[in-house]
Amino acid sequence: MNMTLQVHSPYDGALVAELDLDSGAVLEEKLGRAQKAQTDWRRVPVAERVERVALAMEWFRDHADEVARDVTLQMGKPLAQSTGEVRGVLERAQFTLDVAPDVLAPEILPAKEGFRRRIEHTPLGLVLDIAAWNYPLLIPTNVIFPALLAGNAVLLKHSARTPLCGQHFERAFEAAGMGSLVTHLLLDHAGTTALMGDARVGHVAFTGSVDAGRRIHRAVAERFIDVGLELGGNDPAYVAADADLEATVAGVVDGACYNAGQSCCAVERVYVHADVYDEFVDRARVLMEAYRTGDPLDPATTLGPLADAGSLEGLAHQIEEACGRGASVVTGGGAVDGRFFEATLLAGCPNECEVMQEESFGPLLPVLRVESDDEALAHVNDTHFGLTASIWTADPERAEWFAAGHDAGTLFQNRCDYLDPALPWTGMRDSGKGSTLSHHGFHHLTRRKAIHFRDAPG
Repeated sequence: MNMTLQVHSPYDGALVAELDLDSGAVLEEKLGRAQKAQTDWRRVPVAERVERVALAMEWFRDHADEVARDVTLQMGKPLAQSTGEVRGVLERAQFTLDVAPDVLAPEILPAKEGFRRRIEHTPLGLVLDIAAWNYPLLIPTNVIFPALLAGNAVLLKHSARTPLCGQHFERAFEAAGMGSLVTHLLLDHAGTTALMGDARVGHVAFTGSVDAGRRIHRAVAERFIDVGLELGGNDPAYVAADADLEATVAGVVDGACYNAGQSCCAVERVYVHADVYDEFVDRARVLMEAYRTGDPLDPATTLGPLADAGSLEGLAHQIEEACGRGASVVTGGGAVDGRFFEATLLAGCPNECEVMQEESFGPLLPVLRVESDDEALAHVNDTHFGLTASIWTADPERAEWFAAGHDAGTLFQNRCDYLDPALPWTGMRDSGKGSTLSHHGFHHLTRRKAIHFRDAPG
């Protein structure tokens, strides 16, 4: 008897899907087909790979409404945001198609008499992508498209909360005539762990929690293959005295509350210069009180439910702990109507409190007043994460100073919570390792092969 996976809406608990888990002969057949497909695919010229992969984008264009609705039903994101995520898939995929021929081209070394030398970027084989639910389309996109263009096949193990998104990727590439090059797998934790030990898997990409990332890193290390880890974040924002407050507050609040704050690169802590602190808090309160909860399929809803019911207790604990250390709730502060949590603004949060040190994964915006740029940077650097950070200032030199003084994967000026496909997406410390996006994302999914040929004598 097959084990099944049930998916329920976080909004009303309705059953969205019930699917059989893969195991035994069914799983082995899928792996065998994927391996054979990759063996053939790696010999296809890059230019032809680009043409074939582009056909899958047409499927997403044609099925955009269906895909967006399924995202919302499974994890609760407001429909407008799900629709925007489908657009993001197309934008990022198009970037990979545009740059693949140049990025994957062999590097021809300077001429050396009697020798032919080059460096090739060769595929790793089967790439296992363990994708998260919070951006269930964009997260796999960052791996699937460059992996395929580089000559790999992808085994997509999607989150148990969003398996229909995995099915959509599989169907898109089937429609493009690339069956078995993207294989959606429904696995439990034991099945996923076992698959990481399969010799046919040449790379693992994981997006999720820090603790799970550590377990995966240890498991993969036994086989000496590489792993890409996109883990947690506790991303800071510094609002300098010269910031354009209207634009800054709008950007920071959106960075904290978009997708109900369920983002590894959400704004998690804000340091505001004393000269503009009071006005920042007043403006932020107005914007946060404007968020509306409700049916995520309703266009009027701007704040969806939390996908994980357990997050409600965690957010409440962080707020209580911060208030016990002297912070105050300016607006919001609690759960409402099932899995919804109010957009919450906390003022006067000491930097040592949990909400300033750990990931929240909810619509919380904790704020601390600072007296100088130096004080702000000291607080920004007080972290064991390293995904993104933002500074909001009109001064380019101040922004460069800030970027030079803080180590994180991405440093922003006057924006946040955004991935540019031309730039590498990477973290450090507990935020993970490896890169997706940009040309570095391609290289992370390939192996360097040195070609060192000597001409025959005579």
